[in-house]
Amino acid sequence: MSMWWFITTLAITAFFSNYPVYAYDNNPLQDICVAVNDSEAAVFVNGKICKDPKFATANDFFASGLNVSGIAAPGAGGAAKFVDVNNMPGLNTLGISIGRVDLEPQRLVPFHTHPRATELITVLEGVIYVGFLVPDPANFFKSRLFSKILYPGDVFVFPIGLIHFQYNVGNKKAINLAAFNSQNPGFVIIPNSIFASNPPIMDDVLAQGFQLSKTQIAELRRKFS
Repeated sequence: MSMWWFITTLAITAFFSNYPVYAYDNNPLQDICVAVNDSEAAVFVNGKICKDPKFATANDFFASGLNVSGIAAPGAGGAAKFVDVNNMPGLNTLGISIGRVDLEPQRLVPFHTHPRATELITVLEGVIYVGFLVPDPANFFKSRLFSKILYPGDVFVFPIGLIHFQYNVGNKKAINLAAFNSQNPGFVIIPNSIFASNPPIMDDVLAQGFQLSKTQIAELRRKFS
């Protein structure tokens, strides 16, 4: 009996160890995906619905325009242009996208994260100070900074989900290409997400969280809203 028990246990263990992918959900391809029980509701999948392959064309796998800068956000001091699944449908399910960032001298790409992708940047022009923050496992109230000054031809990687930044330390415009291992990496700007949320976070929460006065919180709301 003990031998049969051993063989059965071994067989069950071998079965599950060969199928580890069934032990967790797939990574999300959208910020939110709220489940509905209404059978009449519109279908919205976690990603994009696939076109019938027989209707695909070469243009589905083509985009242009990375040779010029994108449209700058007011007061941002830079511009960004991205090619992802939303403007190149052929990227769907391929797990890759690319972008271009133009940054004026002494201007910053603010602290942000990409919740669904690692980012690999290659500097084409200018000098950029970059860095990302890793939580300290010994003290989660602190973090470790990994930073570097990059020149044309240099490559740097920001691990998935970690807070990072780019700052142009040169005296001319800096340009870099950013590759992502996601068709839709996401972009969360930390200051704006916190101080310009809708509806707003309670002043008491922000004042305690950042150890600031409510007057200072109000000023930050005005700056980032």
